[in-house]
Amino acid sequence: MASDSSPPGPADVPRVTTQTVQDMKEAGVPIAALTAYDYTSARLYDRAGIDVLLVGDSASNVMAGNETTLPMTLDHMIYHAQCVVRGIDRSLVVVDLPFGTYQGNEKEGLHSAIRMMKEAGAHAVKLEGGAPVVATIQRIVESGVPVMGHLGLTPQSIYEFGTYQVRARDEAEAEQLREDAKRLEDAGCFAIVLEKIPADLAKEVTASLSIPTIGIGAGAATDGQVLVSHDALGLSTDFNPRFVRRYAELEETITDAIGDYVDDVRSRAFPDDSESY
Repeated sequence: MASDSSPPGPADVPRVTTQTVQDMKEAGVPIAALTAYDYTSARLYDRAGIDVLLVGDSASNVMAGNETTLPMTLDHMIYHAQCVVRGIDRSLVVVDLPFGTYQGNEKEGLHSAIRMMKEAGAHAVKLEGGAPVVATIQRIVESGVPVMGHLGLTPQSIYEFGTYQVRARDEAEAEQLREDAKRLEDAGCFAIVLEKIPADLAKEVTASLSIPTIGIGAGAATDGQVLVSHDALGLSTDFNPRFVRRYAELEETITDAIGDYVDDVRSRAFPDDSESY
């Protein structure tokens, strides 16, 4: 029988790196990404085969209960990243630099990125925005820190946008996004998140770049997909954008389970003799 000479798939890679996701783009293998914020969840997602774990500043919403991502500090993000890194064996861990930690100047951005790498053990950082942050991205990359870009709907700019609606529907904004994507690639980004933009535009941008794109609400033609884990697992059911697919309904499952626990405690059915010493 002839031996299989095909290259190893992503599941065969002992540790996903920036080169791995580049190889996946070139091989046409979609990249599976998901957010993570704590050790236990990261451990489960890593074992399930997630390629990229994004420690998102969406922790502000789903972990801390804030309305926006803006309250997150660098110390907050370092803490969440530390927890996630302890839980993984294989996934590439990318961490958001939060609002106010890189927009000021290149030196500020570099300092934030270095802290994230040294104190959290992150594998890469992610910055939102196009032309205004290109110089900062270039400086961070030159220092040896991998950077993922983020275009389209950028939640740290929500008060500028005034809405969470789809971005780049008009041609002027679409052209700006095309230009910014090339700028980020030229600055050294190893990948770019495209959030909530028209699918045709995401497809065009993906084809124009040599680096991978990761979509969220950007159609199926990007090189990979990312979802907020709480959305995908049905833990946050008050947020229902059309791009979210729920793979579980854990809010209901957990509520029912804890309700059963309360009932058993009230009735003294827990603990029984087998659960006592």
